[in-house]
This record gives sequence, C-alpha cells and structure tokens, in this order.
Amino acid sequence: MTPGDQTVHSLLVVEDEPTLRELLAASLRFAGFHVRTAATGEEALVIAMRDRPHLVVLDVMLPDMDGFEVLRRLREQSSGSADGRSGTTPVLFLTARDDPTDKLNGLSMGGDDYVTKPFQLDELIARIRVIIRRAQGQPSDNTLTVADLEIDVNAHLVTRAGEAIELSPTEFKLLRYLMAHADQTLDKAKILNDVWQYDFGGDPSIVESYVSYLRRKVDQVEPKLIHTVRGIGYVLRRPRT
Repeated sequence: MTPGDQTVHSLLVVEDEPTLRELLAASLRFAGFHVRTAATGEEALVIAMRDRPHLVVLDVMLPDMDGFEVLRRLREQSSGSADGRSGTTPVLFLTARDDPTDKLNGLSMGGDDYVTKPFQLDELIARIRVIIRRAQGQPSDNTLTVADLEIDVNAHLVTRAGEAIELSPTEFKLLRYLMAHADQTLDKAKILNDVWQYDFGGDPSIVESYVSYLRRKVDQVEPKLIHTVRGIGYVLRRPRT
C-alpha cells in the first residue's frame, strides 16, 4: 500500500513448507497486505479462482504439481472466468532452484518475476509492490527505465534484465540522477554539486569512485550504459537501435 492509496492488496502465498509459508504470510500481513495461503497447487487454483488475489507468490516445487503447471492452469482459467481476472493475475515465482532454464521457462510462460531462495524479505515485498503497480497501470512517475535497467524510487529497487541490483544509498542516488538525465553529458562538478550537494570546491575523485562502483554492478552485462566522456564527465546512454 503506497502513501495516499487506501487499497489493501490481496496476495496468495503458495508454499508447501509450513514454517516458510507462515513466516511469509506474517511478514506480508505486517507489510499491509491481505494474505491467503495454500500448500498445494490444487488448493492454490481453487483459492485463486474464488478470491481473485492481486498477486500470487508461487513456489516452483510443490507436492502435487510444479509451479509452472499451476501457472499454466491459472492462465487457462481466464477462458472460464466471467471477468478474466484469474487468468491475468500476476505471479511471482519463489524457488530454491537457480537454474537459468527454470527462470526462462517461468518468465516465458507469463510469470512476472522470479526470486531465488534464500531471499531478503524487504526485497520480496518491494518486488511485489512493483508488480502490482504495473498490473494496475498506476502512474510510473517514480519509475525510471533505460534499456533493461529500471529503478523504482518508491520501492528503492533497482533491476537490470530482471535481476535485482543491491546499491548503497549514495550509489542509488547517483544512478537515479544519471538515469533522470539519460543521454546528457554531465561534468563531474555538476554531478558533485547535484548529488553530493557540495560546492565546486569538492573533490571530483568522489564522483570517479562512485561511478566505478556503479559500473561494477550495473554494467556486468551488455550493452554498457555508463560511459566516460573524456575531459568532461559521464553519460548514461541509451543503446543505439
């Protein structure tokens, strides 16, 4: 629930391990969500059809069927649903399996995100909120996107190609600034002044150090987005198509 939004979003947590299921349910309720739980795929499908949750947190490894099969059947329910909502309910996969093939399968089948155990609860909650906002078509003024790099200001979440990137508060502030000025060459003095709010007498090596930190985290994949403009500063550049 975001500031000014009184809607209590409903979640369905599908997890066969009782301790983790209850921990997730309690944590998500504390975060302001209405939570139902299920321990099997069949139970999840019944609850999803009946309650129409805003999002399903779905374990891949279930005792009766895997999460991919649950998602397939969930999507099929749209054809028999009066409003079609059960077939378009966002799904976040939760699994101990980190095989890239599993992730590709889940996303290609219509999953909205894929979180690998063990995970941070804060990150999971942030991802859930991002998915729900997208699904509801809420304004994206607080989301910046350049190529496959996305930063959600409210959730303090950064992803590239769907993978979460952990940033320090200063790294986050710098990346947000660069993305807000995408394709603009920014000199070090301006970055120092606007991000660190020092006067021009500040040490530009601070900028160089933090840009280096960002590159190690953001530009691990192609195409590289953060570029040096010799003798001037830096630019976060959209890839040429």
